[in-house]
Amino acid sequence: MIIKPSAALRNDYTAISNIAKETKEPIYITKNGEGDLVLMSIEAFEKREQTLQLRARVLQAEQERMEKAETLSISQARERLRERVNGI
Repeated sequence: MIIKPSAALRNDYTAISNIAKETKEPIYITKNGEGDLVLMSIEAFEKREQTLQLRARVLQAEQERMEKAETLSISQARERLRERVNGI
């Protein structure tokens, strides 16, 4: 976990930016010794957003499965994918 005071962000933005890009980890910014902000590179943020969206889709599919929604066998799913690809 990387923790930096807000003064470091204000006084040495470039160094903080480089740390965020190199580590691809969030940087916790404190103000008066208390947690205030979380900073991360755009690349790390976008990857996190994609992961969260994928997780939401998996959870939705699991919920539908538990509610006995129609399911497909692997061969049925492959056939549907082939039909979609051929229709493009």
